[in-house]
Amino acid sequence: MAGLQRTAVAVIGREVSCMQRWGHIQLPEWMDHMRLHAEPQAEDGRPVPLKEEQLFYVQQGEAAMRKALDILENKEGWKTEIAEDNGDVICSKVMAGARQVFRLEAVLDASAEELYDILFVRVEEMHRWNPSIQHIKVLLHVGPGTVVTHEVSAETAGNLIGQRDFLSVRHSCKHKSCIHLGGAATQLESFPPQKGFVRAEDGPTCIIIEALADDARRSRFTWLLNMDVKGWLPKSIVNQALPRAQLDFTRHLRRRLLTGATLG
Repeated sequence: MAGLQRTAVAVIGREVSCMQRWGHIQLPEWMDHMRLHAEPQAEDGRPVPLKEEQLFYVQQGEAAMRKALDILENKEGWKTEIAEDNGDVICSKVMAGARQVFRLEAVLDASAEELYDILFVRVEEMHRWNPSIQHIKVLLHVGPGTVVTHEVSAETAGNLIGQRDFLSVRHSCKHKSCIHLGGAATQLESFPPQKGFVRAEDGPTCIIIEALADDARRSRFTWLLNMDVKGWLPKSIVNQALPRAQLDFTRHLRRRLLTGATLG
């Protein structure tokens, strides 16, 4: 890749690799009848009604997940972008409006529950193992399965377009050995765009983590990346950078899994 493109890809990759989101190509049969989120419960075990604002974010997260799964379920139009020696494969598809989305498929040496814990439960710790992130803060908890987060990419030398921040709703659901994580850009009246940052937008995106049939200690990891980083760089450069950012994130995640005991 020529010098300018290589530099631009590195710049975008450092910024967007913090915004990893997620998907799967196969829709499980149980998806049609499962409950996409767990309702909070009072001490007596009865469901606690969600407030109107909370319900909005749960519904937004569920809708984002359904849309992302629809993208992945449609097998037409995907083309291979990168095939790594370790088996990781990234494919792309051009959507309506000329936006290009990317699907990464990999096998990770971790259980589905361990990956869920790292990527959703302990999302605020992601900056400890992903150098592309300055911080992720959970601004709002909506029951056990939905959160609103603010994320800021790390400031790095040679960053031509500056830091980005993201305001996102993240939604999760679990069923037996399969876990879905979905998300999309959202709005929070008390947290408008921050001075000094360009607010990028992601979604609908999703990850599906599925335990391997012959070894529950390993998982199939499929991630749909669907993002608008904003800024001035041409789409052709951004579309070369995004799949590379997926590979960078997966490499950092594998390193985190290897050093998990020391990170707590």
